[in-house]
Amino acid sequence: METISWQDFEKVELRAGTILEVLDFPEARKPAYKLKVDFGPFGTKWSSAQITKHYTKEELVGRQILGVVNFPEKQIGKFMSQFLVTGLADENGDIVLSAVESPVPNGSKLI
Repeated sequence: METISWQDFEKVELRAGTILEVLDFPEARKPAYKLKVDFGPFGTKWSSAQITKHYTKEELVGRQILGVVNFPEKQIGKFMSQFLVTGLADENGDIVLSAVESPVPNGSKLI
């Protein structure tokens, strides 16, 4: 594992956002959703997430998550991902979302 400096970590804009909308993403190679997330002063952004094993679309709406908002956009098929959804793999390799324990303002930075 490579050691990074505090200045390197500070460059990563890990921000809290609230999921506003969840759509199916049938064109994705692995089962995924399209997520529309409100990051407050950083705007509303879209991303895809391979989280269909642990979450239904209905239970995701209104949930706060953590996302990296300062990566360049990434083309995923015909879809443009505008931020990185963060999560951890469970024992089967399925993604569990990184989440916020108590509500915080959208756009809050992980520190």
